[in-house]
Amino acid sequence: MTALLEVRDLKVHFPIRNGWFGAPDMLKAVDGVSFDLVAGETLGIVGESGCGKSTLGRAILQLIPPTAGSIAWLGAPLAHDDAKAVRAARGQMQVVFQDPLASLDPRMTAGDIIAEPLRNFMPDLSAVDREARVADMMRAVGLLPTMINRYPHEFSGGQCQRIGIARAMILGPKLVICDEPVSALDVSVRAQVVNLLMELQRALGLSLIFISHDLAVVRHISHRVMVLYLGRVMELGARDALYATPRHPYTQALLAAVPVPDPEKERAKPRAILGGDPPSPLHPPSGCVFRTRCAHATSICADVVPPLESADARHDVACHHWRTIART
Repeated sequence: MTALLEVRDLKVHFPIRNGWFGAPDMLKAVDGVSFDLVAGETLGIVGESGCGKSTLGRAILQLIPPTAGSIAWLGAPLAHDDAKAVRAARGQMQVVFQDPLASLDPRMTAGDIIAEPLRNFMPDLSAVDREARVADMMRAVGLLPTMINRYPHEFSGGQCQRIGIARAMILGPKLVICDEPVSALDVSVRAQVVNLLMELQRALGLSLIFISHDLAVVRHISHRVMVLYLGRVMELGARDALYATPRHPYTQALLAAVPVPDPEKERAKPRAILGGDPPSPLHPPSGCVFRTRCAHATSICADVVPPLESADARHDVACHHWRTIART
């Protein structure tokens, strides 16, 4: 199947100055990420705070310039300095932000917010047709068209996120990047929004990149899952295979931290507790960036960066000792 999006060795580094003199340190937010995304697929991206999830999403959208690597959209290169290509891709690549209220202009009505992409990309559309499309989109996301003239402060958090989703979907994009879209919502509303995204994906045939800390939500919505740590891919695989047989010790630790509703099963499940905090991305460890928190680390982990190699069909892992770990 032809890839909709191809990302190769993508890096996003930020210069951090420490005083007036000397060369700045480089904060390696994303440090060599590669993956493909096909039409209709959902790729879940998980990892601790500061691992580069949101930065990766913004770099794909060209909201921030990548430092190195390449992005291909529909088979054509997409570069930050190619304004024409970026503009052409804007209507096909949209984003749903984390904070539902902060991502909406408080001075604009719900109708104006949802219609804004139409004004930018379809300026010849009549006001009547534009309002009809907005009303249809509001119904599709579970909002009443009679709310079209309300302002964001008149909606609940879940309703504000539905407005954000409607704004992202109004142009019929091929890809929507969801940057922790349910983390600020109540649990019951969270399930409704996730199910809404899945319904819209089926109806519109779009692809999703779903960024989240919630591994249960990621498992529910994703077809494949990517695990990031300090800007690098630790593991990438089909959802069921990755959750059933995680190969990387970091993935194992993340899954072990997910609570089980059954108290007996929760007490009996194996623990894989990580010690300490992640190292600073300003000065990451040599070799494997996870080695300072890994119980399986050896000398090779300090000297050689582990490649992302195939452990199984559609299941890749970046660990020198994944074969040994899999047998234990």
